Amino acid sequence: MTPAAAPQARPAWHNQQTIDRFLDEARVWAVVGLSGDPGRTAYAIADLLYSRGKRVIPIHPRAPLLFGEQGYRSLAEVPFAIDVVDVFRRSDAAGQYVDEAIATGAGGVWLQLGVIDHDAFERATAAGLPMVMDTCPAIEWRLRAS
Repeated sequence: MTPAAAPQARPAWHNQQTIDRFLDEARVWAVVGLSGDPGRTAYAIADLLYSRGKRVIPIHPRAPLLFGEQGYRSLAEVPFAIDVVDVFRRSDAAGQYVDEAIATGAGGVWLQLGVIDHDAFERATAAGLPMVMDTCPAIEWRLRAS
């Protein structure tokens, strides 16, 4: 009889408590990289967030009007509180948005699946900003349902 595999520990940047708090309590999500292209993953996830009652704020150079919300070119331009900054950018570009989230007083940061920046995670943690990375709200909601 083969012994059961030991459960694998999740890394610090994949904290289930933080993920659950973001999914359950965060209402205003600024989605970095959200354009009006429905073929892009950022659009599909923003649509999912919106369908779950979240207020979705596009952060994109073209500042599109999407999901009933005016877009902004940067987090600094958003004139109200942001609960979660959801980043759809390559890992090498994500850190600047983590720094903007810290500077603007956002409630937390979520780096999407495949987006990993350990230095940015350390900066966020040092600033007291909860952050997760390398996962997706769609995946996390699906895991809860199973």
